Amino acid sequence: MVVQQYRDGGGARAVRALAAAGVIAVTAGCMGGDGGGAGDGSGQRSVAADRPLDLLGQAADVLVEAGGAETRTSMETAAGGTRVTIRGQGAYDFRKQMGRLRVVLPKDPAGKDAAGAEGHRPITELLAPGALYMKNRGAGVPDDKWVRIDTTGLKDGNLVTGGVTDPMAAAELLRGAADVTYAGKTELAGVTVHHYRGVADLGRAARAASPQSRGALSAAAKGFSKDAVPFDAYLDEDGRLRKVRHRFTFSSDARGSEVSVVSTLLLYGFGLPVTVTLPDEDAIYTGEIRQG
Repeated sequence: MVVQQYRDGGGARAVRALAAAGVIAVTAGCMGGDGGGAGDGSGQRSVAADRPLDLLGQAADVLVEAGGAETRTSMETAAGGTRVTIRGQGAYDFRKQMGRLRVVLPKDPAGKDAAGAEGHRPITELLAPGALYMKNRGAGVPDDKWVRIDTTGLKDGNLVTGGVTDPMAAAELLRGAADVTYAGKTELAGVTVHHYRGVADLGRAARAASPQSRGALSAAAKGFSKDAVPFDAYLDEDGRLRKVRHRFTFSSDARGSEVSVVSTLLLYGFGLPVTVTLPDEDAIYTGEIRQG
């Protein structure tokens, strides 16, 4: 394995009931998550030959050029010897920064989901710049209604609230990479990829992000207890991000107890047409959301 270091100048429940702000309220630490996906595409150049900091900083722009893609996600926490993972699957349009995912909550040993409900249906999430829409939200929300959340008003910028890290935000975080180690070439679902490990700075990523992502990332930079976000990123020969894993750290309560959440994103099927239709205003639920 080739390892090269690159530096830039700068520096007792795992998941409670569905929170009013989104899918998860985390109360304890975490361990790493993973997933799988199919891939396509061959490249004209080798990303390993270029400067990793430049490649990672351009990853979001390359995805915009690629257009749409299929995605799988996982978000994992662990507490008291119990590991819980929220999984999602869907598609995302990087040009419009909009996506649709089906999010599945974990069940406890009694067969209940994280909200305590029997056989809770998967949540449908629509991702849009500055907004998160959720259907089958539960907790008193009518079945035919959507919940809309302003992600720029969330302390985490919706990097963990929805149980899914917005794919564009995940890519834009790499603009804040300060230390990167090239961990060599490997294969991911039949596609040759180059593996980079590093640490991204939330504030720096927010300042460099596109206008659509800047508000949410700026909120996260203020809300997380640590600006440093360790990551593992895998780019194919065309410089397209195929997989990225982030470890987020924040304070879970007033006592300052720190919580870590590992979020993993996989991208494949590039060029896929993605259509996302946001709900009309009369389909948005405006009543009180019960806590589970």
